[in-house]
Amino acid sequence: MDEPDHASESRTPAPALRSALIPGKEFLCSRKGQLLLAEWVVSFLTFICYAASTAVGLMTVPLIEFLWALFTFYAYSLKYNEQLKGILWPLLDFIRCVSAAIIYFVVSLVAVSKYTCGASKAAAVFGFIATIIFAIDFYMIFNELTKFLKKEDSTEDPERQKSEDEDSFSDSD
Repeated sequence: MDEPDHASESRTPAPALRSALIPGKEFLCSRKGQLLLAEWVVSFLTFICYAASTAVGLMTVPLIEFLWALFTFYAYSLKYNEQLKGILWPLLDFIRCVSAAIIYFVVSLVAVSKYTCGASKAAAVFGFIATIIFAIDFYMIFNELTKFLKKEDSTEDPERQKSEDEDSFSDSD
Protein backbone atom coordinates (compact mmCIF):
# COMPACT_ATOMS: atom_id res chain seq x y z
CA MET A 1 0.00 0.00 0.00
CA ASP A 2 2.72 2.51 0.91
CA GLU A 3 4.96 1.63 -2.00
CA PRO A 4 7.12 4.50 -3.29
CA ASP A 5 6.25 5.93 -6.66
CA HIS A 6 9.34 5.15 -8.75
CA ALA A 7 7.90 6.82 -11.84
CA SER A 8 7.94 10.29 -10.24
CA GLU A 9 11.51 9.76 -8.97
CA SER A 10 12.80 8.86 -12.42
CA ARG A 11 11.36 11.99 -14.06
CA THR A 12 13.44 14.48 -12.10
CA PRO A 13 17.22 14.22 -12.51
CA ALA A 14 19.40 14.09 -9.46
CA PRO A 15 20.62 17.52 -8.29
CA ALA A 16 24.27 16.52 -8.78
CA LEU A 17 23.60 15.36 -12.33
CA ARG A 18 21.62 18.50 -13.12
CA SER A 19 24.38 20.78 -11.85
CA ALA A 20 26.99 18.81 -13.83
CA LEU A 21 25.15 18.98 -17.15
CA ILE A 22 23.24 22.26 -17.07
CA PRO A 23 25.30 25.44 -16.81
CA GLY A 24 24.33 28.01 -14.24
CA LYS A 25 22.10 30.92 -15.13
CA GLU A 26 24.74 33.47 -14.10
CA PHE A 27 27.20 31.98 -16.61
CA LEU A 28 24.63 31.92 -19.42
CA CYS A 29 23.82 35.58 -18.74
CA SER A 30 27.48 36.59 -18.81
CA ARG A 31 29.16 37.92 -21.94
CA LYS A 32 31.60 34.99 -22.04
CA GLY A 33 28.77 32.48 -21.69
CA GLN A 34 26.78 34.07 -24.49
CA LEU A 35 29.80 34.22 -26.80
CA LEU A 36 30.66 30.57 -26.15
CA LEU A 37 27.05 29.55 -26.70
CA ALA A 38 26.94 31.49 -29.97
CA GLU A 39 30.23 29.89 -31.11
CA TRP A 40 28.83 26.50 -30.22
CA VAL A 41 25.54 26.95 -32.07
CA VAL A 42 27.00 28.57 -35.20
CA SER A 43 29.71 25.91 -35.44
CA PHE A 44 27.06 23.19 -35.24
CA LEU A 45 24.90 24.86 -37.90
CA THR A 46 27.94 25.26 -40.15
CA PHE A 47 28.81 21.60 -39.67
CA ILE A 48 25.27 20.52 -40.62
CA CYS A 49 25.32 22.69 -43.76
CA TYR A 50 28.70 21.34 -44.87
CA ALA A 51 27.55 17.76 -44.22
CA ALA A 52 24.54 18.33 -46.50
CA SER A 53 26.49 20.06 -49.26
CA THR A 54 28.88 19.06 -52.00
CA ALA A 55 31.68 20.61 -49.91
CA VAL A 56 31.69 17.66 -47.51
CA GLY A 57 35.48 17.79 -47.23
CA LEU A 58 35.23 21.12 -45.42
CA MET A 59 33.03 19.81 -42.60
CA THR A 60 35.91 18.79 -40.35
CA VAL A 61 36.71 22.41 -39.44
CA PRO A 62 33.30 23.25 -37.97
CA LEU A 63 33.13 19.84 -36.30
CA ILE A 64 36.44 20.39 -34.49
CA GLU A 65 35.50 23.97 -33.58
CA PHE A 66 32.08 22.81 -32.37
CA LEU A 67 33.66 20.21 -30.08
CA TRP A 68 36.31 22.65 -28.86
CA ALA A 69 33.71 25.37 -28.17
CA LEU A 70 31.52 22.80 -26.39
CA PHE A 71 34.45 21.73 -24.20
CA THR A 72 35.37 25.35 -23.43
CA PHE A 73 31.73 26.21 -22.70
CA TYR A 74 31.44 23.45 -20.11
CA ALA A 75 34.93 24.09 -18.73
CA TYR A 76 34.01 27.70 -17.98
CA SER A 77 30.45 26.96 -16.82
CA LEU A 78 31.59 24.23 -14.42
CA LYS A 79 34.53 26.40 -13.31
CA TYR A 80 37.21 23.92 -14.38
CA ASN A 81 39.29 26.95 -15.34
CA GLU A 82 39.51 27.81 -11.62
CA GLN A 83 40.20 24.23 -10.53
CA LEU A 84 42.89 23.33 -13.08
CA LYS A 85 45.66 25.79 -12.30
CA GLY A 86 48.26 24.18 -14.59
CA ILE A 87 46.52 25.40 -17.75
CA LEU A 88 46.76 29.02 -18.84
CA TRP A 89 43.07 29.34 -19.71
CA PRO A 90 43.07 32.90 -21.09
CA LEU A 91 45.97 32.11 -23.41
CA LEU A 92 44.42 28.81 -24.51
CA ASP A 93 41.11 30.53 -25.14
CA PHE A 94 42.81 33.35 -27.05
CA ILE A 95 44.66 30.89 -29.31
CA ARG A 96 41.43 28.93 -29.84
CA CYS A 97 39.52 32.03 -30.92
CA VAL A 98 42.24 33.45 -33.17
CA SER A 99 42.82 30.15 -34.95
CA ALA A 100 39.08 29.52 -35.33
CA ALA A 101 38.45 32.99 -36.78
CA ILE A 102 41.26 32.60 -39.33
CA ILE A 103 40.35 29.05 -40.30
CA TYR A 104 36.62 29.81 -40.59
CA PHE A 105 37.37 32.80 -42.79
CA VAL A 106 39.61 30.79 -45.14
CA VAL A 107 37.24 27.82 -45.33
CA SER A 108 34.27 30.11 -45.99
CA LEU A 109 36.15 31.82 -48.81
CA VAL A 110 36.91 28.42 -50.33
CA ALA A 111 33.27 27.35 -50.02
CA VAL A 112 32.03 30.54 -51.69
CA SER A 113 34.53 30.46 -54.53
CA LYS A 114 34.58 26.73 -55.40
CA TYR A 115 31.12 25.31 -54.69
CA THR A 116 27.79 26.31 -56.17
CA CYS A 117 25.21 24.32 -54.21
CA GLY A 118 22.93 26.16 -51.79
CA ALA A 119 24.04 24.22 -48.72
CA SER A 120 27.69 25.15 -49.23
CA LYS A 121 26.71 28.80 -49.68
CA ALA A 122 24.68 28.64 -46.45
CA ALA A 123 27.64 26.99 -44.72
CA ALA A 124 29.88 29.80 -45.97
CA VAL A 125 27.47 32.42 -44.60
CA PHE A 126 27.43 30.65 -41.22
CA GLY A 127 31.22 30.43 -41.46
CA PHE A 128 31.50 34.18 -41.94
CA ILE A 129 29.16 34.70 -38.98
CA ALA A 130 31.34 32.34 -36.94
CA THR A 131 34.40 34.34 -38.00
CA ILE A 132 32.82 37.50 -36.60
CA ILE A 133 31.78 35.81 -33.35
CA PHE A 134 35.23 34.30 -32.79
CA ALA A 135 36.85 37.65 -33.65
CA ILE A 136 34.68 39.43 -31.06
CA ASP A 137 35.62 36.79 -28.50
CA PHE A 138 39.36 37.08 -29.11
CA TYR A 139 39.09 40.88 -29.02
CA MET A 140 37.39 40.67 -25.60
CA ILE A 141 40.02 38.21 -24.34
CA PHE A 142 42.81 40.43 -25.67
CA ASN A 143 41.38 43.45 -23.81
CA GLU A 144 41.15 41.45 -20.58
CA LEU A 145 44.72 40.19 -20.98
CA THR A 146 46.09 43.69 -21.57
CA LYS A 147 44.23 45.04 -18.52
CA PHE A 148 45.63 42.19 -16.45
CA LEU A 149 49.17 42.79 -17.70
CA LYS A 150 48.95 46.55 -17.10
CA LYS A 151 47.69 45.94 -13.57
CA GLU A 152 50.54 43.51 -12.99
CA ASP A 153 53.10 46.05 -14.26
CA SER A 154 51.78 48.78 -11.96
CA THR A 155 52.06 46.54 -8.90
CA GLU A 156 55.78 45.96 -9.48
CA ASP A 157 58.23 47.36 -6.97
CA PRO A 158 58.44 51.14 -7.68
CA GLU A 159 62.06 51.34 -6.49
CA ARG A 160 63.12 48.63 -8.92
CA GLN A 161 61.26 50.35 -11.74
CA LYS A 162 62.90 53.69 -10.85
CA SER A 163 66.41 52.18 -10.89
CA GLU A 164 65.70 50.55 -14.29
CA ASP A 165 64.60 53.94 -15.66
CA GLU A 166 67.78 55.61 -14.38
CA ASP A 167 69.92 52.88 -15.94
CA SER A 168 68.24 53.34 -19.31
CA PHE A 169 68.90 57.10 -19.25
CA SER A 170 72.58 56.63 -18.41
CA ASP A 171 73.06 54.27 -21.37
CA SER A 172 71.77 56.80 -23.89
CA ASP A 173 74.54 59.38 -23.18
